[in-house]
Amino acid sequence: MSVFVIRHGETEWSQSGHHTGTTDIALTDNGRRQAERMRAVLARHNFALVLVSPLQRARETCGLAGLGEGAIVDPDLMEWNYGEYEGLTPKEIQAKRPDWLIFRDGCPGGETAAQVGARVDRILARARAADGDVALFAHGHVLRVLGARWLGLPPHAGQHFLLDTGTVSVLAHYHEIPAVRIWNGHLAG
Repeated sequence: MSVFVIRHGETEWSQSGHHTGTTDIALTDNGRRQAERMRAVLARHNFALVLVSPLQRARETCGLAGLGEGAIVDPDLMEWNYGEYEGLTPKEIQAKRPDWLIFRDGCPGGETAAQVGARVDRILARARAADGDVALFAHGHVLRVLGARWLGLPPHAGQHFLLDTGTVSVLAHYHEIPAVRIWNGHLAG
């Protein structure tokens, strides 16, 4: 069993570096092209379970990648709730809090790494219970925590997993040990 971890395509805010948690914005034209490039790769697999964040950028990516039909919306795949930092760039946040790091400090009025980790653990339990490959369509920070938790690391270890828009990562096993097969995989095109 493999878990395909798919970050949505580019949005205006991901391009400009604004923290986009619960703000529901659409893909850019480039983001739609990124999603469409995934179709050929994902079509080679039969997925026992496809889960998608309720936010339109993830749902649109899922549909354009060819897996929208039968996909199940799961609120546990929502992006990190940035609270007071929603819509701000890291530079704007660090002007107020120079030493701020989301994975360590969380967000005022939003979520901590532990809270995101609890959501991710529920997603991984669903994935492990599936009878075959699983596809997860979601967002950068939540998927970075998911990668860490797959390996049994604490949620804050997501800080070590960079993840670009429009990428496909694959989590698998090495002799029953959770492992990373591909991380931050870019598709040509």
